[in-house]
Amino acid sequence: MRPLSIHRTARGLVGALLTAVATLAALLAAVPPAQADTTICEQYGSTVIQGRYVVQNNRWGTAATQCVTATDTGFRLAQADGSVPTNGAPKSYPSVFNGCHYTNCSPGTRLPAQVSTISSAPSSISYGYVSNAVYNASYDIWLDPTPRTDGVNRTEIMIWFNRVGPIQPIGSPVGTANVGGRGWEVWTGSNGSNDVISFVAPSAISSWSFDVMDFVDQTVARGMAQANWYLTSVQAGFEPWQNGAGLAVNSFSSTVNTGGDGGGDPGGPGGACRVTYTANAWADGFTADVTVTNTGTAPVDGWRLGFTLPSGQRVASAWNASVAPAAGAVVASNVAHNARIAPGGSQSFGFQGVHSGTFTKPSAFSLNGTACAVA
Repeated sequence: MRPLSIHRTARGLVGALLTAVATLAALLAAVPPAQADTTICEQYGSTVIQGRYVVQNNRWGTAATQCVTATDTGFRLAQADGSVPTNGAPKSYPSVFNGCHYTNCSPGTRLPAQVSTISSAPSSISYGYVSNAVYNASYDIWLDPTPRTDGVNRTEIMIWFNRVGPIQPIGSPVGTANVGGRGWEVWTGSNGSNDVISFVAPSAISSWSFDVMDFVDQTVARGMAQANWYLTSVQAGFEPWQNGAGLAVNSFSSTVNTGGDGGGDPGGPGGACRVTYTANAWADGFTADVTVTNTGTAPVDGWRLGFTLPSGQRVASAWNASVAPAAGAVVASNVAHNARIAPGGSQSFGFQGVHSGTFTKPSAFSLNGTACAVA
């Protein structure tokens, strides 16, 4: 009888083990896979993280290889070959941003937004530093008299969270300032394309939460911008002169609240909107004509229409707006001649694209972060 008892016990153990393995497999199957990191080596390559920020490689001062790896919350500089003289411009600006940079706009951004309409712009940043490179940890804030989404803006605000090596800001020191409860050395100058004001930390800051508008207000007070100008983008990254592999933005957040209530409504308290989307599709292509109507009581000065293109659709060209990126969650931004939408008025734009499979229209639109009715 003993051999039979042992046999039954063994069978029971095997059965319990198989049940445990099956349970573990079911649990693992229920856990969604972690999003794979994305490495970008293209000179101006970019990708979207968190569905709302753009990570960009942005290598412009050297032909040497540079690669950034976008993570769920930020990015790290995976490769940063080469060097440039420390008495000149850096070799690149790998960064993450909210807003628009050379027509590349982050999904659903509320920027550009007129400075006078912004009640607050809370942001947070966490940096990861290395010692075997020459660089600064630079937080960039861009301002322009117009709500432009392309090219160089008039004024650049730089916050130097850290600097390693024999480098210095553009221009010359003009004194000190207390901004956001911290003391800063202030530099002003011009790089030949735009004015620059730099706030340099006396020692490295690895992480901080603050209001971007504290620095914007300081810049306006110093006469380097005006309240009727536009905040176009908020960026955080690094300017390396030599090497730089291992530098990281561990996390980044940026929010822009307008209209005085923190709600981000377009152009002030009357921010209601309606969108008419008319499409003409054929076998593998389509055109779309879009009309944005301001149904509120206040003008919209500078508009960004966010929507998601259905799977398989891609924008090839656009008119009367800048549309970026080409697929997925895109933002259409005004151009110089159609930035304002008066109460009861409208602006129209269009684009041509390609598609695969059955053609469908986008189902939802948001104007400067506020949902619109769909006609």
